Amino acid sequence: LLFVAGTVSCTLFLAVNGLYSASDDVIELTPTNFNREVIQSDSLWLVEFYAPWCGHCQRLTPEWKKAATALKGVVKVGAVDADKHQSLGGQYGVRGFPTIKIFGANKNKAEDYQGGRTSDAIVDAALSALRSLVKERLSGRSGGYSSGKQSRESGGGDKKDVIELTDDSFDKNVINSDDVWMVEFYAPWCGHCKNLEPEWAAAATEVKEQTKGKVKLAAVDATVNQMLAGRYGIRGFPTIKIFQKGEDPVDYDGGRTRSDIVARALDLFSDNAPPPELLEVPIHHFLKFLFHHTLGSRASGRNSYLDVMLKMAEKYKKKMWGWLWTEAGAQSDLESSLGIGGFGYPAMAAVNARKMKFALLKGSFSEQGINEFLRELSVGRGSTAPVGGGAFPKIHSVEPWDGKDGELPVEDDIDLSDVDLDDLGKDEL
Repeated sequence: LLFVAGTVSCTLFLAVNGLYSASDDVIELTPTNFNREVIQSDSLWLVEFYAPWCGHCQRLTPEWKKAATALKGVVKVGAVDADKHQSLGGQYGVRGFPTIKIFGANKNKAEDYQGGRTSDAIVDAALSALRSLVKERLSGRSGGYSSGKQSRESGGGDKKDVIELTDDSFDKNVINSDDVWMVEFYAPWCGHCKNLEPEWAAAATEVKEQTKGKVKLAAVDATVNQMLAGRYGIRGFPTIKIFQKGEDPVDYDGGRTRSDIVARALDLFSDNAPPPELLEVPIHHFLKFLFHHTLGSRASGRNSYLDVMLKMAEKYKKKMWGWLWTEAGAQSDLESSLGIGGFGYPAMAAVNARKMKFALLKGSFSEQGINEFLRELSVGRGSTAPVGGGAFPKIHSVEPWDGKDGELPVEDDIDLSDVDLDDLGKDEL
């Protein structure tokens, strides 16, 4: 008796889990093939979201199969086991079983089917929806559906700098990369993703230019690339994660505008970038900060000033300023255009080469003095003046500093043996 009961139970279990089979004209849909079969399709689709244990679903099954056979080659009929694939059901707001949705011209706005549960009623509804779709195309009101992938490639702006990643390409591109990756996980049907799309694309181009490709913006269709979505626990769309070599990914929870995204990307870039080099003029042609040093000073003194500059370069590296220095008197024309020269070394000027304006350090040449100077400039305060002549003078080529102590010029010896110092004093008086 126990054996027979166990056998009956097993049979029921198999029946419940086999509402549809490969021999039916109903197409079994899963998170793996849904986007490819339905969303990227030009066909009209009727999709049933069901649970195998649901009595109403079991009663609908033969009618759904008959409708699928009648509509074969005209309208696609599919079914989703939403008990097994709860994420897919959740994406379409499925709260009860069976739920039937019609995916027409705009696959991102599926309509609920509210008709009868007979094959005749289902076929009538499908043909009515098909007639509406054809009339819309005929009148030009609808150009048909563009798939999620096509939409991201062709609509809403130039997305050439957004890197599309898949289950197969993700690890080799991202995980072992020395670059920083900001990755958006999206769903083609998600309205928030569509709103983000042009901002993400514009930010990708700007970030690529400003970081020279060291920070990359990418996108993953999480409805197709289920392995990645599962690995990183993607539960909502869009989800943006930041990947840096040797670190666990972290969520990006900032704003969704281009400027917000770019600001975060530049922070990531500067956090991972080495401090700017302190170059001796004229090695670098684009001036942001210029340092003049005393001629003839000892190497130790000069290096102490350079150390201060390097500390400031590290402190303000997120500003991505260039840092330069030159020996006093080596660039006399440049000194003159910046109001420097003759005395007061070491001196420092902050130069905006685009606006042709500059500001001079008025305080002490120390970490504290320079920090206060730069902090004021970074928040838009501080006194500035136009570069003399409205343009930078020619930068003269000089031999780079050899790192040794400076030497005063050797003067000729003067023979004072025949000079009467008493007479000299009388003449001056």
